[in-house]
Amino acid sequence: MFIKSIMIPKHACFVAQQDDTLDTVLEKLQEKDVDGLPILNGDEYAGIITRYGIYKSCFQSDLPKSEFMKQTKAADISTHQDQFLQGDEIFEKTLVDLKVFPIMAVVDEKKKFLGAVTRSDVVEQFTSAFGMHQPGVRIAFTSVETEGRIARLAEIAHQFHEHIISLVTFDETDKLVRRIVMKVEKKPNIEKFLSKLEASGFRVLNVSED
Repeated sequence: MFIKSIMIPKHACFVAQQDDTLDTVLEKLQEKDVDGLPILNGDEYAGIITRYGIYKSCFQSDLPKSEFMKQTKAADISTHQDQFLQGDEIFEKTLVDLKVFPIMAVVDEKKKFLGAVTRSDVVEQFTSAFGMHQPGVRIAFTSVETEGRIARLAEIAHQFHEHIISLVTFDETDKLVRRIVMKVEKKPNIEKFLSKLEASGFRVLNVSED
């Protein structure tokens, strides 16, 4: 999935202009109950501002709080002017960037603001990838890293008429064993399905229902 598929479009984004004072920006942050806002210069992306950035700048200023908040512009403390997305990145790429930052802007080749992606947007996609919105049985198991193992897994699932809700794989440290987490619909034949997995070389580690 690409960023453009999950981004909040410009018309639905909460933004501030670079000449807005910090008290205006903070009021909008509190009103909208968000942690950060894209800063624009007209239609052009000019950076990001966060509550934390405002509080930190205010604390470090020699001016009284009220004076600092009224005199300082958003552009004076905005950051990440050169960190943005262009929509064709895969959404997993943003996870590291958004780990410590609440929002990233999406722009075109001329830095015109197109929309934004938030940390919660990306987390929601991972939640969906793990099938957490649907009830079922979650099976964690390992498999030797050889060609055709995923195909064999699909073959067994088809044999038992299992409906796979989600399937996520992880590499083990030695790269010779792959961890797999699969969620399937709960059916009466689940024990037979697990036995077949074990007999086919898949080592079941954990089974849980949610």
